[in-house]
Amino acid sequence: MKNKTILVTGGGGFLGSHLCERLLEEGNDVICVDNFYTGSKRNIRHLLDNPKFELIRHDVTFPLYLEVDEIYNLACPASPIHYQRDPVQTVKTCVHGAINMLGLAKRLGAKVLQASTSEVYGDPDIHPQVEEYWGNVNPVGLRSCYDEGKRCAETLFHAYRLQCNLPIKIVRIFNTYGPRMHPNDGRVVSNFILQALQDEDITIYGSGDQTRSFCYRDDLIEAMIRMMATPDGVTGPVNIGNPTEFTILELAELVIELTGSRSKIVRLPLPSDDPKQRRPDASKARKLLDWQATTPLREGLARTIDYFDRLLKEDPEFCRSK
Repeated sequence: MKNKTILVTGGGGFLGSHLCERLLEEGNDVICVDNFYTGSKRNIRHLLDNPKFELIRHDVTFPLYLEVDEIYNLACPASPIHYQRDPVQTVKTCVHGAINMLGLAKRLGAKVLQASTSEVYGDPDIHPQVEEYWGNVNPVGLRSCYDEGKRCAETLFHAYRLQCNLPIKIVRIFNTYGPRMHPNDGRVVSNFILQALQDEDITIYGSGDQTRSFCYRDDLIEAMIRMMATPDGVTGPVNIGNPTEFTILELAELVIELTGSRSKIVRLPLPSDDPKQRRPDASKARKLLDWQATTPLREGLARTIDYFDRLLKEDPEFCRSK
């Protein structure tokens, strides 16, 4: 069977770099595209000598002309601190990026997967969230550049499916964590770990009773690859995440325990439009992909703590970079 040539946009990011790695391990040729707005060359440096790996510095809001068999579209800043820094560019990356990747896929007849997000559900009125739920999104809030940008991208993918019969795949990614997370992306796992490793106060926004479900990166990558391998009739969207739910306070206490930190927990006001609950109904992923998250939070956190501990020692400046 002929090895595939696979394009990964956002391939220098947290999830994109692990996806590139996994696809190379399976014998594919991988083209990584990233403008390094939030991605980092350090995430893919170890891949640069691999003859099957190619890196292109490019912004997906501009067209790209390549010959590939499959496209994974992961390009977009995914944490509030990053996507709110330039909300106009965030919308452009979601919308123009989707248009450009869909146009490329249409020309080539290639399968294309959109990395969407649980943020399309907004601050949900139902719990857990099923794919049929239309969401509760503020279209003019601080987070709307990302939430509505991703919703529009999903609309574009389905429009290309309906009008051009393009083989599309959509996955909605819930909270995912693991090594290579950006140290200053403002996400709760990286925040808590870095604060705990440096014996700083651990900051909880609001009461800490709000809940999240945390999926380890290896489980997430496996689900994406399985989704891409489904028959053309399976388009999604499919929720990808760990349905086991934890409060933010429980997460903070577990991080303190695993790091042996002397950190104390302090509370700050809750940010605007921050969802109170976020948990996937993953039954569709179990049925269509024969997939479920298997990495316990304690185990995944231990690996992530080891990564950040090494990073603090090797490159403290990067840990302070924005």
